[in-house]
Amino acid sequence: QVQLVESGGGSVQAGGSLTLSCRISEIDSSSSMGWFRQAPGKGREGVATIQWQGSKSYITSVEGRFNISRDNAKNILYLQMNSLKPEDTATYFCAACRRWTVCYSDQSFEYWGQGTQVTVSS
Repeated sequence: QVQLVESGGGSVQAGGSLTLSCRISEIDSSSSMGWFRQAPGKGREGVATIQWQGSKSYITSVEGRFNISRDNAKNILYLQMNSLKPEDTATYFCAACRRWTVCYSDQSFEYWGQGTQVTVSS
């Protein structure tokens, strides 16, 4: 059974850093993965993706501050977040695609975690 479990959220001041982790079960490196977020009263937003062949993409607002990576040996997906801003406050979700599929939009991701809260204060 596929399971995605996020951890690492918390409260930080602006300019601080957090690293989110997503433990993955029953998914291997052949699946593209991504991080999404949803702020109160707003729709879900794609933050970063890492495709099964290794390419990465980010939304403009986090480029240069966030880094997505995966440890295939440990089955963990990471999101390193630096220089955090209050507008980064949201619930963050990890997601996975079917095998051998390039995925970018949230509609293309099949499996989702429950989310972890990130709060950035000014």
